[in-house]
Amino acid sequence: METRMLFDAHLDLSMNAMEWNRDLRLEIEDIRGREQGMVDKPDRGNGVVCFPEMQKGNISLCVGTLIARYVKESNPLPGWHSPEQAWAQTSAQLSWYRAMEKEGQLKQIRNKIELESHLSNYVNGKSPIGYLLSLEGADSIVNMEYLEQRYEEGLVAIGPAHYGPGTYAQGTNATGGIGEKGKQLLDKMDDLGIIMDATHLCDDSFWEAMDHFQGAVWASHSLCRSIVNHNRQFNDEQLKLLIERGAVIGMALDAWMMIPNWDRSKSTPENTGLSLSHLVNHIDHICQLAGSAKNIMIGTDLDGGFGKEQMPLEIDTIADMQKLPILLKERNFSDEDIEGICWKNGIDFLKKNLN
Repeated sequence: METRMLFDAHLDLSMNAMEWNRDLRLEIEDIRGREQGMVDKPDRGNGVVCFPEMQKGNISLCVGTLIARYVKESNPLPGWHSPEQAWAQTSAQLSWYRAMEKEGQLKQIRNKIELESHLSNYVNGKSPIGYLLSLEGADSIVNMEYLEQRYEEGLVAIGPAHYGPGTYAQGTNATGGIGEKGKQLLDKMDDLGIIMDATHLCDDSFWEAMDHFQGAVWASHSLCRSIVNHNRQFNDEQLKLLIERGAVIGMALDAWMMIPNWDRSKSTPENTGLSLSHLVNHIDHICQLAGSAKNIMIGTDLDGGFGKEQMPLEIDTIADMQKLPILLKERNFSDEDIEGICWKNGIDFLKKNLN
């Protein structure tokens, strides 16, 4: 089987290392084995991401996140009780990335020059995996001085919100706009040349943020509301606006986003027949809206709080993403389109919009 280079625009690597306590240098069987009998997380023993499997899957470049939610007393979601604590958590995650760089596992990409160099010199299985640093949910940014520090540390993208109400925008399952703090954040991002990740913005915040922010926009891991009717997804008007803005939209593999009526207490990949073909349905829908495949990339969100129990049947590890181009070929996508979806669309976007 031909192994294509893949670019994955959304992986919560540091969250898995620091909160799930997974040593991603290990083989996936060893990570799963160490979790046997553990019940603190729903996906224990079912993880699919580690560095060896990323290399087997020729994922030469990815976006690695920092993530820590600040929750006020009225917010029932799990998270930190002050922005400063959330900042400290993302700082610990950043320290893990730095340690993996020293170990030769990862190489941070901060700008166009470093991106070109990495792509030119990368040898799969021998070179460090390239990663770009993104912040999922901006609650840990205490003020704009903190944002400037993260930018100096190589942050290239920010999703202003995650789940629920946020400091700078409102996220999935919440309502409301971005407010003055949100506008301040977006203005600073614009000044610094930081990409805005529209993923997780609730409808109110999406429209307000898209109207206010003048810089580059992408959606690292999002699917189509017309196929699965949930506010986490983009409706067609939102997708059309993203397309008009030149965004690329990363295709995610979380089951409940891929097919309707997924019940976390009852549904399984086996009893629903969940497969990568369902993901291709979302890809095809966006292609029909755009008139081409140029706005599609991969943003798997694998091990983003779920594992094998909540992803397509064909996926045992992230290396199995190599099955996607085969399926795209069967669905009559051209070689050029497949190359674009697998890596070129996202990388072209980065070449255009990184500093």
